[in-house]
Amino acid sequence: MSQVTRCDSNDSNLLNFGTFPRPHCILQVSCAILRKHQMSNSRKKIELFYDVVSPYTWLAFEVLCRYRKVWNVELKLRPAYLGGVMLGSGNSSPASVLNKRRYMTKDLNRLAAYMNVPLRHPSDVFEVMFKKGSLTAMHFITAVAEKEKDSDRLVENVSRELWKRIWSTDQDICEPVSLSEAGLNAGLSSIEVEELLSLAQSQPIKDKLMQTTQEALDYKAFGFPLIVCHGDGKPQVYFGSDRFELIAHCIGEKWLGPQPDKPTSHL
Repeated sequence: MSQVTRCDSNDSNLLNFGTFPRPHCILQVSCAILRKHQMSNSRKKIELFYDVVSPYTWLAFEVLCRYRKVWNVELKLRPAYLGGVMLGSGNSSPASVLNKRRYMTKDLNRLAAYMNVPLRHPSDVFEVMFKKGSLTAMHFITAVAEKEKDSDRLVENVSRELWKRIWSTDQDICEPVSLSEAGLNAGLSSIEVEELLSLAQSQPIKDKLMQTTQEALDYKAFGFPLIVCHGDGKPQVYFGSDRFELIAHCIGEKWLGPQPDKPTSHL
């Protein structure tokens, strides 16, 4: 006579030969499978189009990465080229207006303190943003993204290291040695870094960056950060690092402040 199995949450019991689960066990297992299926289907997706030359985007990047474990969302990091978006949309830098530039300096300092991001202005912002730019760095990040198809852990780490180099420690992000240091600090091996530096100069990677930049323009981007929420129905597009309450409302989640593990009392 066959042994009756005990009931647990592991539906593999249903496949054990020579066992006969009780009817209520079958019902419980079926419900568990159904709940798992419903959760995967209800999970929302958020795309972040970004360029490490943008300080406001660094703020949005850090906050969204923190919420990966808080919201039922899949965060998709989309490295793109801000210069291409500005050109393609006909936009110009707010830094070209003196009063805006003065305001942005104070605004970034306040936001960095509020969001707990170690942002500090480089000694020559104009040189960093407009003379050197970020094309080489974004090719490198795109190469990392293409190499790491099943996860974006290294993409997140490399992006953060490059942001820190510009907007925290006032270092270069254009020279290969600088990219190598960022890659090593992000957890890549020296062999991987060399492979990625070579890959970053290839035409497929350049085409991929252009493609992602065009996708941002297709969403009517005019700057970064560009955040696209995919929930029920049409994708919702948000610009800036101060739209998290609206994003939470869009995906049916709760906004707990920029540090969800340390909620503030003034929300």
